[in-house]
Amino acid sequence: MIEINSSPIQKIKFLDNSFFIKRDDLLNKEFSGNKARKFHYLLLHDFKGIDTIVSHGGIQSNAMYSLSVLAKMKNLKFVYYSDHVPTYLIENPIGNFKNALKNGMILKIESLKKPLKKSSLFIPQGGAFELAEVGIKILANEIKSYMIENDMKTLDIFLPSGTGTTALYLQKNIDQKVYTCACVGDEEYLKKQFSNLIKETSFHPTILTLDKKYHFAKPYREFYDIWLKLKLSTNIEFDLLYDPLGWLNILKNRHKMGKNLLYIHQGGVLANESMILRYKRKFDEYN
Repeated sequence: MIEINSSPIQKIKFLDNSFFIKRDDLLNKEFSGNKARKFHYLLLHDFKGIDTIVSHGGIQSNAMYSLSVLAKMKNLKFVYYSDHVPTYLIENPIGNFKNALKNGMILKIESLKKPLKKSSLFIPQGGAFELAEVGIKILANEIKSYMIENDMKTLDIFLPSGTGTTALYLQKNIDQKVYTCACVGDEEYLKKQFSNLIKETSFHPTILTLDKKYHFAKPYREFYDIWLKLKLSTNIEFDLLYDPLGWLNILKNRHKMGKNLLYIHQGGVLANESMILRYKRKFDEYN
């Protein structure tokens, strides 16, 4: 059985600013970051009458890999749908994709087909489902405990979002301001994702934005540059898909947030293996 214990909070200094970092990347090698939180209920639950886990999304998804571990641990089949898989990646598996295949993932290169068999458990893309609140509530309680132990009255919280599930349920379960930014779509897309799970807007986190629009998973020099600066300055490896945009938003909007700011490191560094290769192929200076 995989155990998910609480993660530490450490203080760092970056570009003359002090931050607290919630190290959810250290939770567990197989279930780190927000996937450990989102899938906490699934880890502890026995699914009678279920023989297959079904999900869909990007081919280097952190959720895909974590679900492959979950399925293997519970002796279930794992079927994953992704309608765009580069031929090069199929011939040269790497990162989350490679490791999910090792865990027995059955890949379907097509759009998700429904209805599913009654013996199948469907997990929405990125773990955007109501059961995710179980683990995220535990995260909120860990932060509350830290605040009490350190006599902190206020602590603003920031984390970048894909589906926004973690940020949403965190805001619902903690009496502190939660900030986020949209990494996959735009601000309207993220608001829609919030509303799909919780209609009440008082539980919706505050979305920060930048003047420049970024396309998800596309390599940008400024992303790699801030990722590398963070690594050299803090000795912490962050994710290359979400964290660079998150930190760019923090630096631009730092004046909008309180003195004490907690950044939640949501893991996902296994996918860096493939992203770093993409940066090196596109930009000569990173070779």
